[in-house]
Amino acid sequence: MAAAAASPSPATPPRILLAGDANGRLHQLFKRVTSVNQSTGPFHALLCVGQFFSPDAGDGDGGGGGEVADYLEGRAAVPIPTYFTGDYGPAAPRLLAKAASSARGFSPGGIQICPNLFWLRGSARFTLHGLSVVYLSGRKGPGGPGCYSQDDVDALRALAEEPGIVDLFLTNEWPAGVVNGVDTSNAPSQISDPHGYDPVVAELVAEIKPRYHIAGSKGVFYAREPYVNDSAAHVTRFIGLANVGNKEKQKFIHAISPTPASTMSSVDIHARPPNTTLSPYISPAKSVPVEETPKRPAEDADLQYWRYDVKKQRHGEAGGNRLCFKFTSSGSCPRGSKCNYRHDEEAREHYNRNVCFDFLNKGKCEKGPECRFAHSLSDEGAVRDTKPRSERRRVESSCWFCLSSPDVESHLVISIGEGYYCALAKGPLVPNHVLVIPVEHCSSTLKMPVEAEAELGRYKDALAKYFEKQGKIAIYFEWVSQQSRHANLQAVPVPLSKASSVKKIFHLAAQRLGFEFSVVNPDGDANRARELLRSECDSKSSLFYVELPEGSVLLHLVDSNEKFPAQFGREVLAGLLSMADRADWRNCKVSKEEEIQMVDDFKQGFREFDPAE
Repeated sequence: MAAAAASPSPATPPRILLAGDANGRLHQLFKRVTSVNQSTGPFHALLCVGQFFSPDAGDGDGGGGGEVADYLEGRAAVPIPTYFTGDYGPAAPRLLAKAASSARGFSPGGIQICPNLFWLRGSARFTLHGLSVVYLSGRKGPGGPGCYSQDDVDALRALAEEPGIVDLFLTNEWPAGVVNGVDTSNAPSQISDPHGYDPVVAELVAEIKPRYHIAGSKGVFYAREPYVNDSAAHVTRFIGLANVGNKEKQKFIHAISPTPASTMSSVDIHARPPNTTLSPYISPAKSVPVEETPKRPAEDADLQYWRYDVKKQRHGEAGGNRLCFKFTSSGSCPRGSKCNYRHDEEAREHYNRNVCFDFLNKGKCEKGPECRFAHSLSDEGAVRDTKPRSERRRVESSCWFCLSSPDVESHLVISIGEGYYCALAKGPLVPNHVLVIPVEHCSSTLKMPVEAEAELGRYKDALAKYFEKQGKIAIYFEWVSQQSRHANLQAVPVPLSKASSVKKIFHLAAQRLGFEFSVVNPDGDANRARELLRSECDSKSSLFYVELPEGSVLLHLVDSNEKFPAQFGREVLAGLLSMADRADWRNCKVSKEEEIQMVDDFKQGFREFDPAE
């Protein structure tokens, strides 16, 4: 038996085999895998989509071949690490019962049911040899064993909003409409058969935007031309695989060797082959009939802009949403997946940058100003010490926004006035995303001296004229928390055609998070709104406000025990602009050279309006 390849070196892309519906024919499948592995391998893993278990009720009982049982009971060996999603078939519940009962916690990388064989249950994302793999196990149906649940679908919708590119998306059934926009005259006739298409899968793949989408269940091999994705740089390739051992000799095993997107250059990510088509999911599927299925409740059309779904905590209930201190402080936890506390890599990053663990874990710290560590995610890199005024310079010298700080990225600055300066945002949501920042170390623009308001108004007027020439209008928002250190008023330009939707989408987002905005100035007087906001801003209040295109201002006063997302404003506008993949600034960073060029380009167009000139 051929051995599986060791993990590839960082410079070598992993080599992956893909297989369609095994239908319980594991001996034939693994015989072929062993042959391919010996002749053209080694391969690092096998990913199986479509029905993995036999459609015959006797499989595992001595009837129907009992091939799966041979591997589960040790009479045969799986040649390379194999992962499957098609956990259905008459005998599947019984054959998987032992693995299901022994599983502890959430296992996104699969539940091992025998050596080298892993069951991908439910839906999740995991990393396989550097590749980001997302899967939806089961198929559409009335519920129960072998059917995916609404929770599984909702989890993937939430995952679609997370940063990073998904390399592989595994589903059992094909997405409805996948052949829209391509010539199918030479395609297998089974493509016109409505069986095996799933409109829910089509919705998910349009949101997740993977580089590869792999599916089974149609009984044919079909590799679609790559297609572009809405609001994403990369293309997607769809591969449908035939059944193992099919009589038509359709291809049921296929090899790929994709470089993980996380290691690819920007040029490679943006590459589009000559045969690239538009996305088949832009318009409703028409070319392929789909079986009648129970209709899902119609969603408010605005939900396409806002999917701030609650991410379900799957790491166990005992610890609730609390962080595991062992993992956060050291990067590992001896309990692994059995730990009832949260293992959060992002929290670990903040912890390593001197953010207080109690603040990360509970949203507050009982030590207050006596604590040596930062009580804000923007405080990273600095150890707090707020008592003697003479020592404030030590804190301010590490501030990202103080112009005198060695940490300030001065190459992003586009204009400097007396009380404010403007800079391009690092990891901008859109081109020309601007921050208006106090020159002095100040925690909110609402706490700036009254005389500075006039200069802020001049900068806003200048930006309005600059954006107007581009057919856009600026949306201003500011998050003011009790732990804020240096204010930044964000200005995000949006197309004029989207301006009328801004108010509605922010109200919808607030509803999703369980609060309602108050309107500071129903009359739309923007100058009056700033005065009213200043009266609301005190040292004990956290708040978020957004200035709408029509002049009114929406305000939310945040309770001390409320967990308000710091990137709320950006995430809402990312949804409005169909740029969910850019909601996290870290997913949008470019090189310093590119930033310098962006600043130069902005300055050239802004110079005629710049109030500091």
